[in-house]
This record gives sequence, C-alpha cells and structure tokens, in this order.
Amino acid sequence: MSTQRSFLTTLFLGIALTVSASLGPAFAEELKTYDLELKDGVVTPNRLEVEAGTTFKIVIRNSGTKPAEFESLRLRKEKVLGPGVTSFVVIRRLSPGTYEFYDEFSIDKDTAHGVIVAK
Repeated sequence: MSTQRSFLTTLFLGIALTVSASLGPAFAEELKTYDLELKDGVVTPNRLEVEAGTTFKIVIRNSGTKPAEFESLRLRKEKVLGPGVTSFVVIRRLSPGTYEFYDEFSIDKDTAHGVIVAK
C-alpha cells in the first residue's frame, strides 16, 4: 500500500507540474483587471480601453435590484449575475479593434451597451 501511495503521489505531482507549466506566462503574473458595474440597465464605464494581445480580467458587479447579464457575441462571453453578485470573465489576447458588450436583460436601453477597445 505504501508503494502504491508513493506512486500516486508522484503521479499527481507530475500532472500538477505539467498543467502549471502549460498555463504559460499569462498566469505567472497578476492579470490586469478592469471593473465594470451593471446597475438596472446602466453599464459603468461604458468604454474600456485595453492593450491588444494581452490577457486581462473584467470584474463585473451587479449593484442593481434585478438580475443582469454581461454578454458579448464577438467575444463569445456571457455571465449572469443576480442582484448584489460580483463575478469575472477572463479575456485572452484581443486583436486591435472594438468589441461590443451589453446587459442582455436591459438590451433595449442605450445605457446598457458598452465597448472594449483594444489598441
């Protein structure tokens, strides 16, 4: 049993090292983080400027009284948040350009739309 436990421990450590090495430099450093607030159909800020080609995180906070959904078809990202909930999405290496997003639950409001501009 001791030999089997030692083998499994060695195997687990080998797998863990392989996985952590494959994550690459984007996870070796702290990700650049941007804050985004969704509040009853209002997105703040409605424009995020990011560096093209980098991986970053958007922390999304629903400070409103109803559910909200961060959605971007072009980025293929969506996140539903109940009132008072905070979550995040990670965006990897955008090409230069403009990427629209919106609060899906308030899509009919102009204030529920925003853009990410990668430069």
